[in-house]
Amino acid sequence: MLERFHLVIIREVERQGSLTAAANALHLTQSALSHTVKKIEQQLGTPIWDREGRTLRLTQAGQYLLSLANRLLPQFEHAEARMKQYADGERGTLRIGMECHPCYQWLLKVVSPYLSRWPDVDVDVKQRFQFGGIGALFGYDIDVLVTPDPLMRPGLRFDPVFDYEQVLVVSERHRLANVRYVTPEQLVGETLITYPVETDRLDIYTQFLRPAGVVPRRHKTIETTDIMLQMVASDRGVAALPRWLADEYADRMPVASVKLGRNGVAKQIFLGTREADAGIDYLHAFVELARGAKHGAPRARR
Repeated sequence: MLERFHLVIIREVERQGSLTAAANALHLTQSALSHTVKKIEQQLGTPIWDREGRTLRLTQAGQYLLSLANRLLPQFEHAEARMKQYADGERGTLRIGMECHPCYQWLLKVVSPYLSRWPDVDVDVKQRFQFGGIGALFGYDIDVLVTPDPLMRPGLRFDPVFDYEQVLVVSERHRLANVRYVTPEQLVGETLITYPVETDRLDIYTQFLRPAGVVPRRHKTIETTDIMLQMVASDRGVAALPRWLADEYADRMPVASVKLGRNGVAKQIFLGTREADAGIDYLHAFVELARGAKHGAPRARR
């Protein structure tokens, strides 16, 4: 019979790379772990590892069990942590995953009052889920996903928290700085600077350039907003950002915002949560607080 501890062993052996290191991590002797490994394979009736000297390599069956371990064990660990919080009278930690590079400044405006109102809750922002948050939600690695591109899946809920306009940001000296709006064709000769995201998830491509059959002269990626806009201010390229963020930087940098097309590009930021967590009061409170934190201006309730 497959047991939870079997999955723990499979995951740890893969993480550590050897039985000796895995035994140390699991606080077992190497002989005890070797015996358990053999017993697992005997019980399941199939080899889990191929042995090459002292190296263990997962078989196809082992790869399946490792995938299962990576899905199930975080949920067990999350449940145990939650039960301990209940037992200790604590509320725990709210883990937030980000799929929105420019949303950190907005998030700070939510987190500060939230921590004041919920002193028993810690907040942890998980940056490594910037572009893979749906799996992190399902895997219980995070509790809230901040994203402009919700993927509707059974068991998940997405609440819109604020609307914004995506704009083109250029240097104040740029030829497009004073036009009423920019057309896709006007970007043919430009260097477009974006965050390191697949173009299929970049609004400047999906909602503006591709429908017109246009590609920029060059596409350059930069991870940080500060460096991106330093490049723009130095006439090294143009960027597409939320207007609210561009306006904040325009107060201290020589950059200007231009509407993308006659009608602009409208977007929303959503908070994704698990439907099973709907009854958690401090999670619900975070979503409600976020709805009213549109850069300091309350958002109309729906």
